[in-house]
Amino acid sequence: MKLGLVVDLDVCVGCHACAVSCKQWNTSGTTGPLTDYAPYDEDPSGVWFNRVRHFEVGDFPNSKTVNMPMSCMHCEQADCVDVCPTGASYKRAEDGIVLIDQDKCMGCNYCSWACPYGARELDRDTGTMKKCTLCVDRIYDESLNEIDRQPSCVITCPAHARHFGDFDDPNSNVSTLVRERGGHQLMPELGYSPTNHYLPPRIMKPQQTAETPRKSLISSVKDWVNQSVAR
Repeated sequence: MKLGLVVDLDVCVGCHACAVSCKQWNTSGTTGPLTDYAPYDEDPSGVWFNRVRHFEVGDFPNSKTVNMPMSCMHCEQADCVDVCPTGASYKRAEDGIVLIDQDKCMGCNYCSWACPYGARELDRDTGTMKKCTLCVDRIYDESLNEIDRQPSCVITCPAHARHFGDFDDPNSNVSTLVRERGGHQLMPELGYSPTNHYLPPRIMKPQQTAETPRKSLISSVKDWVNQSVAR
């Protein structure tokens, strides 16, 4: 079994509901409180498992905002696990989820430096590293209805841009989405083989304007789409 997420960049609206829901659920989860630093000051900060990046791609008037949620990719070749000197970072054999043992972590930052996705954050209050757990305490909770045994970010997403499932099952929802929509990993050339996949934005039929000939408009849209979602 290989559990992970599929994020649909075509429908993500960048509302940050996934990030907020994640923080709320995991504040009492397996890693302990997710610390806030000066939350009511001019420059608040804190520990987050999910962060949404926003990119403007293409040239006006054919530009587009792409909202890209980022969290731990639960890589198959997880260097964050390999470099950990205390064994605090580990990858579960039964489902492929990468976790951190808070009792063993000494906050050395090695795993953070090894992660190319910026998925790990040092909690300055506890002195330990924290990251997405894929809501491992929730997805195996038999006291919940089966439909609720999903990561909090997936259940919360109002646009249904996030999907959870088993990538080892070719008939699962995530495997089907990746296969039918051309889903791809983030920076696969690095060799980490991340479990999470992204579905690229679809090519939309542009509106012809009086100022822009139809042929050149379509060409430019295809150009920026190809550049923005190329692997």
